[in-house]
Amino acid sequence: MKKNNLLVGILYILCGAIFLIIALLFDIRLNSLLFGFSGAFIGPGIIMISKYFYWTAPKNRNRYAERLENENIELHDERKEKLRDKSGRYAYVLGLAITGFSIVLFSILGKLEVITNSKLMILYLGGYFVFQYIVNMPGQTEQFDR
Repeated sequence: MKKNNLLVGILYILCGAIFLIIALLFDIRLNSLLFGFSGAFIGPGIIMISKYFYWTAPKNRNRYAERLENENIELHDERKEKLRDKSGRYAYVLGLAITGFSIVLFSILGKLEVITNSKLMILYLGGYFVFQYIVNMPGQTEQFDR
């Protein structure tokens, strides 16, 4: 296993500790969010470090090499690549449809005064919609239509 995984795990734990220290030292409205961030960083950091030490142990190195080889074969399987591409395309199209529907829904709720400040949300969703459309221009999706 790469030494980079160990360093990333340590970095996660340090970031989590920073969030935890800030949450414990200061009494602000964001304390619950800071505690959540600390747990969200410390937990995966501990798991990364423990996986690093588990897979770099001499008795597990051969199993790890086999696992990497199988994972590499699975990632480069042509049929699975095509299925991943199609599922990514479907998720993209569904995301665009949901974003467009959300823009219409928030516009209606804003006009009916159910939501008092819907303009910011509509502008954000509209910007996100345009960004997604530009990132995946229609001419680039022909590879998925096979």
